[in-house]
Amino acid sequence: MAFDFKTEYRAFYMTKKTPEILTVPPANYIAVRGSGDPNEPDGDYQQAISILYAVAYTLKMSQRTDYRIEGFYDYVVPPLEGFWWQDGIDGIDYSIKSAFRWISVIRLPEFVKEKDLGWAVKTASQKKKMDCSAAEFLMVDEGLCVQIMHVGPYDDEPATVAIMNRFLLENGYEPDFTHQRRHHEIYLSDARKVPPERRKTIIRHPIRSMR
Repeated sequence: MAFDFKTEYRAFYMTKKTPEILTVPPANYIAVRGSGDPNEPDGDYQQAISILYAVAYTLKMSQRTDYRIEGFYDYVVPPLEGFWWQDGIDGIDYSIKSAFRWISVIRLPEFVKEKDLGWAVKTASQKKKMDCSAAEFLMVDEGLCVQIMHVGPYDDEPATVAIMNRFLLENGYEPDFTHQRRHHEIYLSDARKVPPERRKTIIRHPIRSMR
């Protein structure tokens, strides 16, 4: 059976509708950086997603090629994720989407090294006839975080974030956003197939103790 991050690491992908505090270990990702409104048709964000999936599935199907990745085992491509911020704003202001800066990511199995990603970027570019050179190897160490399951449209996330913030205040914590620690979303629903009111998104914020 193929390795599935969502079932093997349930604490990070199957959270509840109530806030939970957890320590997130370092993880490696395919990443594409960009800025602007993610809803813009054929915009940078949509192009980034296309690149991510092209590279991700090239890696997954590598065993059907002459290229061999040491330690390879079959796995399910993990869900799309994203780190979001806006310059000069603490947190996220959903009313000004054009000011978004983002790093869109898909998690990598531990056996995938930077050289393997380089092969996948080159191979995907050739086979898909698209420029995948924006994809990079990224390690993220989130550390102490709070997370919650948001169900509904992305524009309704502020209400869910407010629940998290009240929880933090009541338990002696506060958000700890930095240039390395960002607003993090994990998309468990395919926005192309699931209506907005049913979409499931994990929202994760870096935190620190106030005690």
